[in-house]
Amino acid sequence: MSMQQDLAGRVALVTGAGAGIGRATARLLAARGAIVAVNDLKEELVNDAVEDIRRAGGEAVPVVQNVSTREGITEAVRVAAAYRERFDILVNNAAWVRYQAVLEIMPETLDRMLDIGFKAVIWGIQAATEAMDPECGGVIVNVASTAALSSAPNSVAYSGIKSGILGITRAAAAELGARGIRVNAVCPSAVPTEGTQRNRNAERDARRVARTPMGRLGNVDDVAMGICFLASDEARFINAQALVVDGGITFTNL
Repeated sequence: MSMQQDLAGRVALVTGAGAGIGRATARLLAARGAIVAVNDLKEELVNDAVEDIRRAGGEAVPVVQNVSTREGITEAVRVAAAYRERFDILVNNAAWVRYQAVLEIMPETLDRMLDIGFKAVIWGIQAATEAMDPECGGVIVNVASTAALSSAPNSVAYSGIKSGILGITRAAAAELGARGIRVNAVCPSAVPTEGTQRNRNAERDARRVARTPMGRLGNVDDVAMGICFLASDEARFINAQALVVDGGITFTNL
C-alpha cells in the first residue's frame, strides 16, 4: 500500500454496505486504515459486515438506518462523525433497483427508486458537507453506473437516476471545491451481486463477457478499488469526474 492511499484515522460512511459493492468498499476502506461506519437497513447485514471487518483487524461501527429520507441519512452521518468527532469520506452507494418497460413503470416503484438512489445522494452530500471540517475538507464518492452512459431497454428509470447522479456529482464538485470537498462518481458495469441476481442469466453474462475487452465480468472488489482510489490522497486533484469501471465494454465495440 502506498502512503498516499493510507486512510488511517479517517472516518468514512458507506451507505448500502451490508452486501455487494458497498460491503466490499467498506472492507477495503477499513483495510486501508479508515474507521468505517457500515450502513444498511437490515441489522443482520450490518452486524455481519462489521464483524467481517473487525475479524480482519479493521475498525467499524454499525449504523442501521433508512437513508432514503433526509432525516435518516443525516442521522447516519451524525453517528459516523460522533464516533471519532470527525467525518472525512462519504460513499453514496445505497440503491433499490427495478428494471421495467416504459409502460410498466408504476408510481410506487419510481418513488422508491428516487428516494433511495437519487434523493438520498443529495441529502447525503448535504449532511456530509455540514459534518466535514471546513479546513480539512473531505471526499464524497457517488456510485452511478455505465447505464448513465449507454442504456438498454427496460432501464428508463434506472438510467435516468444514474444519469442524474452524474449531474449531481459535477454540480456538487463545482460548489464544494472551495470548501476542500472533492466529489466524484464511479460508473460500474454489470457486476454480479446479491441485488443484481434477478436481472442476470448465463446467456446475458456470456454476451457481456464476449463484448468486454478484458474478457470477464467485473466484480465488487474491482469497483471498491476505484472508490477507494478516489477517496485517497492519490486522487487529491481529481474532482467532478466519473470513473468508469467496466473493463472497457462501454466505449469499445467488440
